Amino acid sequence: MPPFDANKIFSVTEISFAIKEMLEGVLAGVSVEGEISNLKKASSGHIYFDLKDENALISAVLFKGYARGINLKEGDQIVVRGDLSCYIKQGRYQILAREVEVKTQGNLYLQFEKLKAKLSEEGLFDEDKKLPLPQFPSRIGVITSPTGAAVRDILSVLKRRGRNLEIIIAPTLVQGEGSKEQIVGALKNLQKLTPSVDVILLGRGGGSIEDLWSFNEEIVVRAVAASKIPVISCVGHETDFTLTDFAASLRAPTPSAAAELVVKNAEDTAEKLLNLNKILLNSLEIKYQRLKNRFELAANSKYLKEPHLFFDKKEQMLDDLKEILFIKTDNITRNKEHSLETATQRLKLLSPEATLKRGYAIVRRAATGEVVRSSLKGERLTVQTSYDNFEVETI
Repeated sequence: MPPFDANKIFSVTEISFAIKEMLEGVLAGVSVEGEISNLKKASSGHIYFDLKDENALISAVLFKGYARGINLKEGDQIVVRGDLSCYIKQGRYQILAREVEVKTQGNLYLQFEKLKAKLSEEGLFDEDKKLPLPQFPSRIGVITSPTGAAVRDILSVLKRRGRNLEIIIAPTLVQGEGSKEQIVGALKNLQKLTPSVDVILLGRGGGSIEDLWSFNEEIVVRAVAASKIPVISCVGHETDFTLTDFAASLRAPTPSAAAELVVKNAEDTAEKLLNLNKILLNSLEIKYQRLKNRFELAANSKYLKEPHLFFDKKEQMLDDLKEILFIKTDNITRNKEHSLETATQRLKLLSPEATLKRGYAIVRRAATGEVVRSSLKGERLTVQTSYDNFEVETI
């Protein structure tokens, strides 16, 4: 590095590169011990965090090439080995970590896991105890800092996408002394309103585990679980988790995402109604066109212009049917007459007169006319032949 020239005017970039060269030249291969805070795992695979002790804090980055197999948690006490450097774009010095050794888990993380296990065992996080979100909320309560980015994000989304919404802000501290009591008080106050709010958004922007700790306090978690109104927890960024997330009716990854969820059902329903309206109009248009085509076809029909053509054809069909019916009736009559004649001939052949003509006679008692099958001696009988009748006496 060239000697420092006090008379030269440096650009910001030149100064930043000079600092970078000094840091990397003097503090290469340094080992630093501290507690992890504000841990972020990027989708790229890189891990960003702050390393702190009681009096100071330094940024660190563990690039994905060195991060494989390493599982870091907020609050872990670790030893980092790497190079000190300067991130020129932000003018911030940081440790480029190559190795990480976990010494102990941080005190806050241990508190988090202990309280989580306790409340879970009590059933505060059970799914069947969570209240369903309203389909079409009209009054929305928001518990957050009145000056933070979270309230601006929430209001921006609700005003842009919501319609006829009444938004009630319950301003509170979201970190530090007195914040947990204010959050619990805001939850209780919103539930006393008449008419009541339909849903409550509870959250803040991102931060370290210390910054978000108010949402891990037992009295806050219990107040969320006991709420008679559905609560959406929206604390920090997508990678941040607090105990209120488990106790709430729903966890949203960010405050703006919570606002999106609140109005989503109403938007979806409005979109469905719009689509149904389009389908109905299309159906009516198709029906109208069909009826119109049928009307035009009928109006241009030759039968409408010359209706006698229609009746002439029907009369012709009727004549044809009459002729067919006549032929069928005549055939049926002829068949019946033939059958009758045949039956008459059979009857004549089987009649008594026909039998007598063949040489038979009928014998009856003269007194009664009864046909004789057996007779008594001296009884007078009448004999009938085909030619004559005469009386005889048995001997």
